[in-house]
Amino acid sequence: MSDNLYELFQSRFPADRKNCFIETADGTKYSYADLEDISGRFARLLQDRGVRKGDRVAVQTEKSPEAVFFYLACLRAGAAYLPLNTAYTKSEIAYFLGDAEPALALCRPESEAEFTEAAENAGVGTVLTLGADGKGSLTEAASGLTPLKGCVSADAGDLAAILYTSGTTGRSKGAMLSHRNLGSNALALHQTWGFRPGDVLLHALPIFHTHGLFVATNCLLLNGSSMLFLNKFDADKVVELLPRATVMMGVPTFYVRLLAHPDFGPDACRNMRLFISGSAPLLEETFQQFKERTGHSILERYGMTETGMNTSNPLEGERRAGTVGFPLPGVEVQVRGEDGGLLPSESVGVLEVRGPNVFSGYWRMPEKTAEEFQPDGFFITGDVGKIDARGYVHIVGRAKDLIISGGYNVYPKEVELVIDALPGVGESAVIGLAHPDFGEAVAAAVTLDGSAEVDEKAVIDACRQQLANYKTPKRVFVVDSLPRNSMGKVQKNLLRDAYKDSFTA
Repeated sequence: MSDNLYELFQSRFPADRKNCFIETADGTKYSYADLEDISGRFARLLQDRGVRKGDRVAVQTEKSPEAVFFYLACLRAGAAYLPLNTAYTKSEIAYFLGDAEPALALCRPESEAEFTEAAENAGVGTVLTLGADGKGSLTEAASGLTPLKGCVSADAGDLAAILYTSGTTGRSKGAMLSHRNLGSNALALHQTWGFRPGDVLLHALPIFHTHGLFVATNCLLLNGSSMLFLNKFDADKVVELLPRATVMMGVPTFYVRLLAHPDFGPDACRNMRLFISGSAPLLEETFQQFKERTGHSILERYGMTETGMNTSNPLEGERRAGTVGFPLPGVEVQVRGEDGGLLPSESVGVLEVRGPNVFSGYWRMPEKTAEEFQPDGFFITGDVGKIDARGYVHIVGRAKDLIISGGYNVYPKEVELVIDALPGVGESAVIGLAHPDFGEAVAAAVTLDGSAEVDEKAVIDACRQQLANYKTPKRVFVVDSLPRNSMGKVQKNLLRDAYKDSFTA
């Protein structure tokens, strides 16, 4: 047996492969036998189309059972899976394909023409399609193939996936994740969260993101049980299905929307044993309201694209609102000060992590990789936090002005580059402002140079053409000048204070 992540999953599949793996919102069921058969045929197709061990496979599709099977097929074929947010625009896709140079790309049928153009420019050999209904050239081409037996042998350090994360310099970086990274993290989470036979996961997260794919799906695969699979979060459908589930993972926005639903309460949660939240900070107010309404304390954890999950509040024991709990088994967390020294408990500094979950580096960016690691192997997260006297980790801020909107990371520099290039704009500063639904919303302050007429709508429309919707500013404020300190650095804290009530007043 090799260290291929798929083999780890397969070792945990139920003995009776007829057991349900996925049940969709309309009641369609896929068994573990279906999983093995369909992913095997997809893996055979990948090999027939020239995908070899270590090749990248880029994917921008809607959520579907077939999309999950394709992820597993990439593992089985020894390829590196490269999921792309469905909101990414043509220009963003062109960058990812050019940077990663995948051997094959999978896209939505309606995006085939523009995707093919970007693929040809990047030298991608094959483009296939897959729709939300599970139909497309992928399933057509694979339908008559003999499934691949087993999977390609892989070492623990071999590349299993590349996840792009926004860059502070404006361009995304590809975090390289190995079979060891993903496998060790899934095992630690499966243990920490007490997965047991018969657990049913309510899955309403996207699967182009660490949370929905590598946390939720991988844990479920290790458990060999089933999941109720929603294409997207729908409060009505979640409330309907919750009595059949035992575990749910979500972003804070999910829980805010559930609390606003008139039929959500203890009865809907009668069989639930665990609600997990991540991808963005959970407000203490939401934590308390949820507990009062349902009797359940939401378990908050902390992770990032480069590391998977690092910490979690305890399954047994106090889940402390406003904290992200303790380091996972095998993971070390420390806090470093501005002077480079390690800090004692209760001291605030930059969080650093080390463990088998931590990625090997950024794709084709050795210099950037070197900058982000300490000599002893600790990864510098860029998140500002502390470890209290009881060992709970707190996230108290974010370095590099990262914005988390609806669970998705937005680096201001990437948005500022687009805005600054617009005729009539002098300069811009992008900030995150508190938002009742998204947690934070992207907003921009801009100065004008008089060369062209610019208003809020023009800036937002221009951004929408070049950026994913979650990166596009929800508000744009025209100002005479940007506030700066004595060193000339824009004081974004003053902008945040000035416009803090824009979405909550």
